[in-house]
Amino acid sequence: MTLLLTGLLLFLGVHSVRIVAEGFRTRQIARLGESGWKGLYALASIAGFALIVWGYGLTRQQPVVLWTTPVWLRHAAAPLTLLSFVFLAAAYIPGNGIKTRLHHPMVLGVKVWAFAHLIANNTLADLLLFGSFLVWAIFGFRAARTRDRAAGTTYAAGTLSRTLATLAIGAVAWAAFALWAHGAWIGVRPFA
Repeated sequence: MTLLLTGLLLFLGVHSVRIVAEGFRTRQIARLGESGWKGLYALASIAGFALIVWGYGLTRQQPVVLWTTPVWLRHAAAPLTLLSFVFLAAAYIPGNGIKTRLHHPMVLGVKVWAFAHLIANNTLADLLLFGSFLVWAIFGFRAARTRDRAAGTTYAAGTLSRTLATLAIGAVAWAAFALWAHGAWIGVRPFA
């Protein structure tokens, strides 16, 4: 459990700098340069992610079950994760209406992904992992929207073709992950 918690603190801590210490971030970029800051940020993120994966894998070997998950909640996770993949695609495909409307679809995708996994799983490790990401995403989305309002940020209107492409790419990526990669990489087949 210690590795999982350490990884979460490192990974989410680095990703929370803009939420809780924007001034610190600005000073570090001025001191280290954009590339230096991004390099340190990337190293800390990779180290945190590796510790999360390793720690979560270890905790799954001796799970501490907290509750019994109803079957219908496990089924509810599928459409929620589909939505999270569409949001993820919307973050990267320029000119789509989803990003125009939501402004920060990646953070929303993390929020929906974490919630879906939180309701579908029932161990202490799941609560720590997915609960931490859900709380981070709630505060991260709020902070990003606040920064947008303060800066007067506007988002260009999306086109129908780009929005449809976003939906299709998100759905295909979700299907590939749900039907193959989740089982191959994580060891759990969602539809088995």
